[in-house]
Amino acid sequence: MQPDHYTELMREKLDHELFVHSLNVANAAAGLAERYGADKDKAYLAGIIHDYGKVFSNQKLVELAGQLDIPLDRITRQESRLLHAPVGAALIKKELQVSDPEILQAVANHTTGRRGMGRLEKVVYLADYIEEGRDFPAAEKIRQAAFEDLDRALLEAVEIAIRSVLDRGLMLHPRSVAFRNELVEEARVKQGK
Repeated sequence: MQPDHYTELMREKLDHELFVHSLNVANAAAGLAERYGADKDKAYLAGIIHDYGKVFSNQKLVELAGQLDIPLDRITRQESRLLHAPVGAALIKKELQVSDPEILQAVANHTTGRRGMGRLEKVVYLADYIEEGRDFPAAEKIRQAAFEDLDRALLEAVEIAIRSVLDRGLMLHPRSVAFRNELVEEARVKQGK
């Protein structure tokens, strides 16, 4: 893996704003990986390429999902922008020859999360949420929590994301709910409840 090579590919593929976001996610992911014992190089690479599929329209994402044999559930049929993550992962494998399953999983699940996420997946999910360009009201609080307790920060992030989806009247993906519930269960176990 040569991160500089992928960084340049993404600089060419993405518009400036999305490239800066991806660069910020890569840097945040590398920092979180170092803090939590994940592979820093994989985290950076997953961060820089995580939005590979975001350049496509919702209609094109549905079309690509069909071509790439990505199953469309009821929610992704209606909230097709969620497909940028799994479509992006499939295209990264096909077009960029990135075959590391941890990186592909991190890219595929960075939007909804999922139950049973590995450490790299968690790092990239959270990095996407806390990168320095994010300025929503709770961003700084979650940034601080991110380097204190990974799972607590993830729980705060996914709960805010869920509220945002509900507030906008969008459909909530069950993978996000399962991810949130798993984090709650794990927090209760840690607290001895």
